[in-house]
Amino acid sequence: MPIEAVIFDLDGTLAAFNLDYKALRGEVREYLLHASVPASVLKPNESIFDMMQKTEIYFKNNSKPEATFNAARSQCLAIAEKYEMEAATTTTLLTGAVETLKELKKMKLKIGLCTTSSEKAVNYILNRFKIQEYFQVVVPRDKVKHVKPDPEQFMLALKTLGVRPNAAVIVGDSKVDMQSAKELKTIAVGLPAGISATEQLKESGAHYIITALIDLPVLIKKLDKA
Repeated sequence: MPIEAVIFDLDGTLAAFNLDYKALRGEVREYLLHASVPASVLKPNESIFDMMQKTEIYFKNNSKPEATFNAARSQCLAIAEKYEMEAATTTTLLTGAVETLKELKKMKLKIGLCTTSSEKAVNYILNRFKIQEYFQVVVPRDKVKHVKPDPEQFMLALKTLGVRPNAAVIVGDSKVDMQSAKELKTIAVGLPAGISATEQLKESGAHYIITALIDLPVLIKKLDKA
């Protein structure tokens, strides 16, 4: 089946990954500890989304009101957005990002973006680099209940674009992008420019590895011919 759509991750894939994630994780964990979540529940190196999921389970198991968790979740995401906005003001686009988007548009492909960042941070980056025109759909974390590696974000993007999973390519720099693509049975393309190395991307389900964004249109043309 010909490729109809390409869905990108943002940080580490189109823009340089410069989020101080260690500091972000530390501040979120510290907040949750003060919110009465035991240290044994939270691992220092897990993602903030894993921390929030474990917090929700802990609160439910201890008969805490749902409003208590919702307030904690909102505060965690506010902390995250603070760091994301700081990163958005200093990030740069990866080499070949604009050229690749232009070429994909010229190939009449639909283009989407799925990111665990907030809508505010994403819009700031898209407007700052004037690349919002290339995307027919943008799915930040605010628009879904579950973020990557859960496939919900990519499912929403595909539904909005009107494209079946087997006619789409997902491009990302992390294991969670590849895991989502694998679950959806889309073509997974790994770009080892961010947080995951080539082997990690392959182990997580990457069908192809590109070392530069500008290689993506070439790969898609080859896939269409095949």
